[in-house]
Amino acid sequence: MDKLKCLSFFKCRRKEKVTASSENFHVGENDENQDRGNWSKKSDYLLSMIGYAVGLGNVWRFPYLTYNNGGGAFLIPYAIMLALAGLPMFFLECSLGQFASLGPVSVWRILPLFQVTHCSVSINMTEIFQANKSWVNANNFTCIDGSEVYQPGQLPSEQYWNKVALQRSSGMDETGVIVWYLALCLLLAWLIVGAALYRGIKSSGKVVYFTALFPYVVLFILLIRGATLEGASKGVSYYIGAQSNFTKLREAEVWKDAATQIFYSLSVAWGGLVALSSYNKFNNNCFSDAIIVCLTNCLTSVFAGFAIFSILGHMAHISGKEVSQVVKSGFDLAFIAYPEALAQLPGGPFWSILFFFMLLTLGLDSQFASIETMTTTIQDLFPKVMKKMRIPITLGCCLVLFLLGLVCVTQAGIYWVHLIDHFCAGWGILIAAILELIGIIWIYGGNRFIEDIEMMIGAKRWIFWLWWRTCWFVLTPLLLMAILIWSLVKFHRPYYAEIPYPDWGVALGWCMIIFCIIWIPIMAIVKIIQAKGNLFQRIVSSCRPASNWGPYLERHRGERYKDMIDPENKTNHEIPTISGSRLPE
Repeated sequence: MDKLKCLSFFKCRRKEKVTASSENFHVGENDENQDRGNWSKKSDYLLSMIGYAVGLGNVWRFPYLTYNNGGGAFLIPYAIMLALAGLPMFFLECSLGQFASLGPVSVWRILPLFQVTHCSVSINMTEIFQANKSWVNANNFTCIDGSEVYQPGQLPSEQYWNKVALQRSSGMDETGVIVWYLALCLLLAWLIVGAALYRGIKSSGKVVYFTALFPYVVLFILLIRGATLEGASKGVSYYIGAQSNFTKLREAEVWKDAATQIFYSLSVAWGGLVALSSYNKFNNNCFSDAIIVCLTNCLTSVFAGFAIFSILGHMAHISGKEVSQVVKSGFDLAFIAYPEALAQLPGGPFWSILFFFMLLTLGLDSQFASIETMTTTIQDLFPKVMKKMRIPITLGCCLVLFLLGLVCVTQAGIYWVHLIDHFCAGWGILIAAILELIGIIWIYGGNRFIEDIEMMIGAKRWIFWLWWRTCWFVLTPLLLMAILIWSLVKFHRPYYAEIPYPDWGVALGWCMIIFCIIWIPIMAIVKIIQAKGNLFQRIVSSCRPASNWGPYLERHRGERYKDMIDPENKTNHEIPTISGSRLPE
């Protein structure tokens, strides 16, 4: 009888073990952090970061900016802005997330006053899946409603993009109907994202081996194919060769474009870098990671330019035009000019499928990180719920964003996409980045933050930190403020295809950006109200780290954080008062 009881006990224990693992399937046996989990391999993290940073802008925006701002000369301000703004912000966010092992909201235990500084605006992937329709029948004529229509001076691919793929209305005022095949493509996009993230970083870390590396294979193939075409050298010379104009460096607009491109290209201040880095092991070398990802991102942009302009040069050659007459930027480059060039190659549909599938994978990587940012935030706030309901919560986020994106697959959808991109992806992120620097470097303390980093990567000589101190304390915040002021001064009403937006559309754009940033002062007021003492004492205590700020695991806290309260102790999340606060040594 005792033997049967013993067997029953072991069966029960095995059942409990299976149940626990099923609830924590995002955590591996060898993970350092058994609560949140870690990346299975260093390569999973690096490819996820590269996939997040390298996006559509590297392919359809950077090459045009380079061409338009002096060709090869543009690489000089681009490299300088990488060193002054891009890399310092990237390194800061990677270090912040890795040190505390927390997402972009909970990590602000470092400074409760700035609790929601990281605003994350998810741009839907409608535009990527519109590509699936634009390459079909992109030949010399466009078939519309069963008839051949040719408009002099307008490319067939442009007609197809506007009249068939988008079914574009006359303006934002004319919403029209939901374009059913775009809605299905949007649904498919979110199903792919949900399937890739069902186990969190454990599943997405494997998917990125394809989605992050495939674009490089396609770009290499397109470059080799383009280099063999007549006129390719002419296109490259316009891009970065003999046609480079170094006198452009005297223009302030060139430097502003370089700073803006490098800042947005690296995806800083969106929260994704903090979220992805929070799953690193504590002693991971986040400095070398930042260098690798930033350099890879910038070199990818330059490399993509060669693949784009070699084929555009061939298009200009066979059409008897100058490269300047065929080159475009943004949507027009990806969905009109480049498809038109590919359609004129032997086996045009094959090259088009390859190109648009590359755009799809570029968009998927960025979207993986955006959803992971949301789920990481939920996990930090409600860890027990997330352990049991990770899949339903992840799919729920995808469903909500799919429904929100339906407005972008109406006949006026392209106007909405441009409106969101024009407002939400601009000033809100700049404001968040500036506040992030002020909060961490000037209020929390740049030297204290450097000591935190040295707990992870080891002590460094003072000369190592000289550059980072110079950037974090002075150069980077001044540069970001200059970009913000410049963009506000140079603000112009958005328009698409020479169609201006209505007043209500512009007002809606301002409302969207206000909605993104208004939570920062609201939460600051809430934190001040929750603190104790008079008004001055409340403000001061809200500007000090919370009592549970520090390394997530006790074995990493050392002497500096030996009195830190366990992050999982929910009863100790309140902000300490001045008299009861603890300052790290």
